[in-house]
Amino acid sequence: MIVDSHCHLDRLDFDKLDIQLPEVLQAARDKQVEHFLCVSVTLDQFPNMLKVIEPFKDVSASCGVHPLNQSDALNKSELLELAQHPRVVAIGETGLDYYYAKDTHQVQQESFAGHIDVANELKKPLIIHTRDARKDTIDIMKAHNAQDCGGVLHCFTEDWDMAKKAIDMGFYISISGIVTFKNAVDLQEVVKKLPLDRLLIETDSPYLAPVPHRGKTNQPAYVQDVAYFVADLKGLQYKELAHATTENFYQLFSLANRSNQSSESI
Repeated sequence: MIVDSHCHLDRLDFDKLDIQLPEVLQAARDKQVEHFLCVSVTLDQFPNMLKVIEPFKDVSASCGVHPLNQSDALNKSELLELAQHPRVVAIGETGLDYYYAKDTHQVQQESFAGHIDVANELKKPLIIHTRDARKDTIDIMKAHNAQDCGGVLHCFTEDWDMAKKAIDMGFYISISGIVTFKNAVDLQEVVKKLPLDRLLIETDSPYLAPVPHRGKTNQPAYVQDVAYFVADLKGLQYKELAHATTENFYQLFSLANRSNQSSESI
């Protein structure tokens, strides 16, 4: 069994897929995906996200504001209140994105720090997005004691030095379908170095569909393609990679329901 440790089920285009969410999840279960973490990107849309996933016992949620949605200051008290919902197993996604959002560095940094504070208060792990902000990301993690709550650098595309610094703080590194792209040579070299006990896999669906599905809407079933590719890259048997990443997921997201009995009533 494997886990999609990061997806955005509420953002799937079901018209494009020509199926609805129950069928999307069942297609993934048929590929031995036993759990899904649906990740929040705004607080305004969080209640609707919860409504979308509420019927499905094998779907957990996070709560937070993506840095690309961070044009205004974080409402820290609202985050604290919403993130206490029992379906929420993590805080985020949060972090820094200097590649796309070049004019909001200060508000991103303040929001990131606020997310870490909430994660520490609630004792829930962080989901961190980072792009072109290696030093500031690590510096803020250290300054606000992110090691106390732990978490994951998701959809990782940075270098080994950053991965090692995060791992040294007790963080996990999550790999998406980007690793299957032909131009992802540097990332592939990083993945080869990642300790198996610090590795997660994800789709980040509906974005970044892996080979051989590039050009299609990404969906949780495709996390199996990521798993096979990463296993081959690291010289592991698929079952070994699957077992390790699944155990890592439940170790990190300890509030996630591990029942294999998926249901449409909770």
